[in-house]
Amino acid sequence: MTAGGRRDAVVIGGGFYGAAIASYLVRQRGLKRVALVEREPLLLGRASFNNQARVHNGYHYPRSFTTAYRSRINLPRFVRDWPQAVRRDFQALYAIARRNSKVTGRQFERFCRDIGARLVPAPAAQRRLFEPRLIEQVFEVDEYAFDATALRRWAEQALRDDAVELHLCTRVTGVAHRGPEGLRVQMQPDGGGAAKGPPGAVMTLDCRVVVNCTYSGLNQIGGDWAPTRQRLKHELTEMALIDCPPPLRGVGITVMDGPFFSMMPFPSRGLHTLSHVRYTPHLHFADAPGTDPYQRLAEVERASRFDRMQRDVARYLPVLAQARQADSLFEVKTVLVKNEGDDGRPILFERHEALPGCYSVLGGKIDNIYDALERLDAERFDGLVSTA
Repeated sequence: MTAGGRRDAVVIGGGFYGAAIASYLVRQRGLKRVALVEREPLLLGRASFNNQARVHNGYHYPRSFTTAYRSRINLPRFVRDWPQAVRRDFQALYAIARRNSKVTGRQFERFCRDIGARLVPAPAAQRRLFEPRLIEQVFEVDEYAFDATALRRWAEQALRDDAVELHLCTRVTGVAHRGPEGLRVQMQPDGGGAAKGPPGAVMTLDCRVVVNCTYSGLNQIGGDWAPTRQRLKHELTEMALIDCPPPLRGVGITVMDGPFFSMMPFPSRGLHTLSHVRYTPHLHFADAPGTDPYQRLAEVERASRFDRMQRDVARYLPVLAQARQADSLFEVKTVLVKNEGDDGRPILFERHEALPGCYSVLGGKIDNIYDALERLDAERFDGLVSTA
């Protein structure tokens, strides 16, 4: 069975990056026939939703100046372009631990001056929330959260407005090079209600440009598709969702910089996320073709580590001992192996030399979308697609 006809471009992956890039190809590059393929039954249903919902402003990366500076540049653009999804109605605090931190309070102040990020001492009432024997300093910063449900609504509307052909509940199984005819994307519906074909049917889309935005699934496409040149590492993670005690309900907190924690508003559920550097990752493994990270996630036992998170966090923030766990979000987190040491979160953007018109894109932070779009701006599609 074939979907029939020729497309200008196929975007694989319906997370935030995939939706934003599909819309970009129509609105900014003038492509007329764009398709987007997503294996889940809805857009932004995986890593784009199951995360900390933080719009970064640079504070999180004192060991990676480039990542921090790019966040400072990208945050105001994100606020401008997706105001309906940005939440600023909370107080953001960064605290510096006295022991085991890779940055001191003075170093953090200097770092924030260098990247031009506002940093002021937190009010006394907020400082009193912390255990002074373990926390050196507490600062108030400018940092926001995003509502993934609002972003999903934007994506659904934008793709309709841009006439992007949407294939949900459908997995891309291969991309083949067909010489002068371009590329053939092979895919299979999984039988979900949103699929455009029966389960197991083989469907194809012919095109000239393919952008792979499948995050943890970048190297799980067969055919002529080649693995990324950059090595990837996967973590199976737990993001605890908590109902905070009253003193913390309008607050987001990060303790820097080492084996500590973050607590951020999660607007999509009206709760907070709690993540811990030690307990959030349940296991990790190197990326390898044929080892589907999402299958590993489906098979792993989802035993919550919230109790261990809470015990450790309450040493630094005693009031959090009163928090109640409402749920946990389990997901695959994928990072570039080369950045494990400096905690940097650059995008991965690779052009496939053996497959003209094919690109792999991975972003570790939602605000990195602009870095990906700038790289695409530099790519010439002349002769690959028709804009008529």
